Amino acid sequence: MYHTYPYKAQIPVLIDGSYQKRTFTSNDDVWAVIELIIAETKQANLEGGSFSIGSSVMAQLPFFACSNIMADSQSQKDISRYIFNTERKSKGDEKWLKIKIQ
Repeated sequence: MYHTYPYKAQIPVLIDGSYQKRTFTSNDDVWAVIELIIAETKQANLEGGSFSIGSSVMAQLPFFACSNIMADSQSQKDISRYIFNTERKSKGDEKWLKIKIQ
C-alpha cells in the first residue's frame, strides 16, 4: 500500500484532537511521524504507562508506512541473516553462526 512515494496516509497520533492526513514524499516524512509516536509513548509512560517505544512504533508503522522502504537492502539482508541464525541456534544447531550487524 505505501510502497512508493508520494502517498497520503492518516497518521496514528492525535494532534490538536484529531488524526491528520499527511502527504509522505520521503523517508524523512515517515521519520517525522515516528518521532511523534516516540514522544507520545514517552508522555504516556510519564503518566503511568509502561509502553515499549519500539513496540509502539512497530505496531503503528503499518498504518502510515511500509517497513520495507524504511530499511535499505543491506539492513534487510542483515535482519534476514540474524533471524536465520537465531532460528538455527534455538533448534540446538551447534554450528550456527554469529553475525556482525553493521
